[in-house]
Amino acid sequence: MWLLSLTYGLVCVSLVWGRPLEADQDTSVPEEWILVGRADPAEEVELTFALRQQNVDQMKVLLSRLSDPDSAVYGKFLDLADVAQLVQPDRLTQKVVSSWLLRHGVWDCRTVITQDFLQCAMTVEIAETLLPGSRFHRYSREDQFLLRSEFQYSVHEDVSEHLDFVGGLHRFPPRKQEVGKSWSKKRRVAARYHLGVTPAVIRARYNLSASDVGSAANNSQACAQFLEQFYHPADLAEFMSMFGAGFQHHSAVDRVVGTQGVGKAGLEASLDIEYIMSTGANISTWLFTNPGRHESQEPFLQWMVLLSNLTSIPWVHTISYGDDEDSLSNAYMQRINNEFMKAGLRGISMLFASGDSGAGCRHLTKAENSFRPSFPASSPYVTTVGGTSFKNPFKVTHEIVDYISGGGFSNVFDMPEYQASAVNSYLKSMKTLPPTTYFNTSGRAYPDIAALSDNYWIVSNRVPIPWVSGTSASTPVVGGMLSLINDQRFLKGLAPLGFLNPRLYKLQGSGLFDVTEGCHMSCWDEKVSGQGFCAAPSWDPVTGWGTPNYPALLALLLD
Repeated sequence: MWLLSLTYGLVCVSLVWGRPLEADQDTSVPEEWILVGRADPAEEVELTFALRQQNVDQMKVLLSRLSDPDSAVYGKFLDLADVAQLVQPDRLTQKVVSSWLLRHGVWDCRTVITQDFLQCAMTVEIAETLLPGSRFHRYSREDQFLLRSEFQYSVHEDVSEHLDFVGGLHRFPPRKQEVGKSWSKKRRVAARYHLGVTPAVIRARYNLSASDVGSAANNSQACAQFLEQFYHPADLAEFMSMFGAGFQHHSAVDRVVGTQGVGKAGLEASLDIEYIMSTGANISTWLFTNPGRHESQEPFLQWMVLLSNLTSIPWVHTISYGDDEDSLSNAYMQRINNEFMKAGLRGISMLFASGDSGAGCRHLTKAENSFRPSFPASSPYVTTVGGTSFKNPFKVTHEIVDYISGGGFSNVFDMPEYQASAVNSYLKSMKTLPPTTYFNTSGRAYPDIAALSDNYWIVSNRVPIPWVSGTSASTPVVGGMLSLINDQRFLKGLAPLGFLNPRLYKLQGSGLFDVTEGCHMSCWDEKVSGQGFCAAPSWDPVTGWGTPNYPALLALLLD
């Protein structure tokens, strides 16, 4: 299925006018990337063409029904072949795009099972002819190199209605988060007196017993890593040796999909894999990895394309990755949103970290700021995980907001029906809210759920490291617990949880510890003074519905 034969007959395509597909895409070069020079015209570049899908509205309706526990078709998920039949581009779209590529000498292309992506290799000279306006340059950051165009591209008028976007031209990998370092001097002082979060602490706080481990043969979970993040198998084995006493577990990843880098392990990769495998203990675990060195592709997009070409993939995916919404084009985000819907139709649970910048801050003018939502955290088709801290750093006790916990309201996606009642209740009942000029009260609100995100122990490069913090920690912890719930569902002959949010919001906080204290950070200005949103009873845009009480949540989701 990967080899594409472009054998459609030629189609007459107007070559006179071009139309930009991503006119709102930020094409500026991040300051940490250094211009090396103009790309050689003969140099090869690989681009991803996102072909326009069919039945997107039907996909939305179907996913809502499959994810609603009150629906007669709840849990009757589709396989990849069924999803492909639903969304694959129509024959005209495939014919127009393939003919257009062939006219420009582009023939080295791969497709996927759903036939809605083409990945094509070509020279820079052909790419710039194919996509008027583009001009490729080489950029470097430390030991990374990328080919990108800081100029907007367009496509021929008759082709534009058949494509959502072209990947590999504009988007730079976001800056790596310093997950292993204190976020402020204040935090560093507090960290000295914190005993630290370990798998035993996680299990004690969320009421997991020694018997809460996986045993179903058909269960699986996964982490995805980008930005040159990778783990060392020896680190995972040592972590489990140090912290895995008292419960059955695996000490090795079952499958690595992609290419592991060489050199030092990344803190974030170590954190993700160690905590999904110690919380979702004894469950087969995959790692999707991309070392981030592919000069003409976007690692996150590469991962999304890969999911459309694997007939069997893990049931729970946790991803600690995000970009600011305002740095991405609407066309790109809407299409990635469709990819999350495709995963949901297959019964896959997608969990994303809410981010570590609180409500964020975007400086519009010298006197005007607004909060800065993050994507994919703001997608209505993923479950977004925020972060908490122990109120008493010396005890396993109740939790408060971790002030870095990302949360807020999307400026791109409307508030989905499943959360409207909970979010509007928060907006009406909260006595002190930031000025409405800072956020979109009708946007998709996040996070949906939370877990501890402060002062974790990990092992990285064979060294035990304390004080690692961020929603990169809370996300695999929640993912591991959902994998355990899936395990019990499979043993009863039930379907996986799939897209969790419609059911989570119907629970209205049942099975969760409500977090009601604390606020997260935002803009430092006269109007908000560094404070974003604050926690409140029930749902809030800092910790969602709260943190899991595993046995109670399991009982509620085991039907």
